Amino acid sequence: MIDVSPKFKTLRYAMAKGTLITSPETVNRVLDRTVPKGDVLEVARAGGINAAKRCSDWMIFCHNMPLDWVDLKFEFEEDRIKVFAETRAIWKTGVEMEAIAAVTGAMLNMYDMLKPLDDNLTISSVKLVKKKGGKGDYRDGFEKNLKTAVLVISDSTFAGEREDKSGKIIQKFLENQPIDVTNYEVLPDEKDQISERLRQLADDEGIDLIFTTGGTGPGPRDVTPEATAAVIVKPLPGVAEAIRKHGKDRTPYAMLSREACGMRNDTIIINLPGSSKGALESVQAIFPGILHAFPMMRGFGH
Repeated sequence: MIDVSPKFKTLRYAMAKGTLITSPETVNRVLDRTVPKGDVLEVARAGGINAAKRCSDWMIFCHNMPLDWVDLKFEFEEDRIKVFAETRAIWKTGVEMEAIAAVTGAMLNMYDMLKPLDDNLTISSVKLVKKKGGKGDYRDGFEKNLKTAVLVISDSTFAGEREDKSGKIIQKFLENQPIDVTNYEVLPDEKDQISERLRQLADDEGIDLIFTTGGTGPGPRDVTPEATAAVIVKPLPGVAEAIRKHGKDRTPYAMLSREACGMRNDTIIINLPGSSKGALESVQAIFPGILHAFPMMRGFGH
């Protein structure tokens, strides 16, 4: 299976359709509800819903899906019945296979109920019609990549006593984003020094996005949030909340992190934890959504 634990939940939707080809006489008997085995449409609808709910039992690599909604509709033509299935869930992965399973399960039940009436039944054209949700729906592009700085805040790393890991992990993650990391620096846990460097990057060097990593805990030398708060003009509390919520779902220690996030003029500054695992999980939590802040800041709205 694909590991979806790094992903965050979004509203997912899918629609699939398929066609059962039969004789006009059989279509009429379905509509008249005179099929010997019973009400074909009610059984097909129930079968389709059950198939969607049990999709992972059929599909080896599908995850168990907490479906919020499944529905089926039927359209009739002279010699065929079209089946449409819709699925919806707030989850980490899509629901298209569940929609396809619903269509297939409905038509298999229809086939079973109608085969005594028609030897030439044909299941045809099962396919996905549309899907929504996931990171792809929330990705913004730019004419020029965003200029980005990564600041590692650590006394020991600044002194050369410890190798940086979190800053490098952040840079590696950003390689797949519309971003150019133009600055990578290591600073000590000194509040005034951190604040001054943030001001320089935002005001003088035209950096669009600044990430700091380290100094966000409750320790006596953890001053990054205070240094950042002294610089930002407009807070973005939802970004910090998203980071902590994503982290708290993975470790209870994430609630001790004190990240500050906000804007200074046209620059966004985001504090990340100092651990390499925490830093990676945090950028996973806020991308690609954080990119949407830039067109909003530039007056383009949603």
